[in-house]
Order: sequence, then C-alpha cells, then structure tokens
Amino acid sequence: MPDNTLTPDCLHKIGGAQLFMSPTWTPDQKGVKVQIVDVFALELATGYSKDPEGRLLLSSEPSVSSGRTWSLAKACQLVRNDRRPERWVVLQRNKKAWGLFWVGGGLDQCRAALTAAMGVEQAGGALVPATPEALLRLILTLEEPEVEPVLITKVKKEKKPSDEEEILDRGPSFPWRAVALTSAVWLAALGVLGASLTTQLQQQDQRLQQLIERLDARRTP
Repeated sequence: MPDNTLTPDCLHKIGGAQLFMSPTWTPDQKGVKVQIVDVFALELATGYSKDPEGRLLLSSEPSVSSGRTWSLAKACQLVRNDRRPERWVVLQRNKKAWGLFWVGGGLDQCRAALTAAMGVEQAGGALVPATPEALLRLILTLEEPEVEPVLITKVKKEKKPSDEEEILDRGPSFPWRAVALTSAVWLAALGVLGASLTTQLQQQDQRLQQLIERLDARRTP
C-alpha cells in the first residue's frame, strides 16, 4: 500500500525515542496519551520489569487491547531506558495517527528508521511481516484500554452476597465501547486510504489530460 503524503510529518524524535504522532501534533502538546509499539514483533507494551542485570525490560503482547496507555513523558522515558530501545515506537492515541501508522505507511517508515539505527541483521531476526492478516488480528483485539497504573497491587474488596446476586442478574455485558472504538479505528484507516487513493486518481487524471493536450497539439497543423 502506498504511503500517505502526511505520514513523514508524523515521525519525531524526543531524547532518543522514536515517536509517531498526529500530523497536527506539536512538541508543546505534552499532555497527549500514547502507546508503545514493538514495530518488529508487532506487539504493544503491557508493562515493564527488570532483567537479572537490573536493566529495564518492557513486556509486550500481540494485542492492542492488552497494550497500556501512557503519558508521553513516561513512554519516552521507558523507551530510552529499555534494554532494546531501537525496537519501540511511541504511538499517539489519536484516530489520524492510528490510521496513518497502520495503513498509511507509518509502520514501514518507522521500521526503516529504527533498522537504520540498530542494523539490518539485529532487526531482521525478529521481524514479523506486516501482512493485512497480521494487522487485522492485532487491531481486532481492541477493547477498552485500562487506566490503572502499571505495577500497582490491586486491593480486592470482599463481595457481599447481595452484590454477587446483582452481578448475576445483570448477565454478561456487551462491550459496546470496545466495538465503537474498533469501528472508529477502522473508519480512520479507511479515511486515510480513501484520501490516498483520491490523490493518486487526481494525479493520474492530470497526467492523462496533459497527454491528450500534447496529442491535440501535434495533430493541429
């Protein structure tokens, strides 16, 4: 799929961390929410720990729903301090940014930029092909993002019998918000794809019109 013309404007670097943001984002917009993507393994960061040598190690899963949401400053700090900083891209949680990243060529451009930094051999050893099927499996797992801080123990509350009865009466809830969010992502992706195709068609029409004008000029005595 051809790259969208807006995609190059989405790539940024902050303190050694590779960012992919909305085309309208500016560095002074520090309050945005982001996720951290392993662009070679097609996985999203779910938390972090330390390896036996005491170095920070991001954990990840091949699921958008499992990916945690971070502040921009925290995400950049984690990527810089990770044992493998050249694998990660900080992706803004924004419809335009998501569309350009997943279907507008952003994923490939981020892979190219990080490959240049880490070396082809090191990147190629863990490269998952970005096929439409792989991206579809990754994105269709999208659910409502968690908002609890990472590495904080949850305090379990004792349930009263009346509470359990109330939960059983309600039955399983349908994830309407997850469906809406998934639909929004795909609509954004389709919008980016449609804009790209429209631009290409317009360029082809202009070339065809120029060719017709040249042919008419040659025929005119």
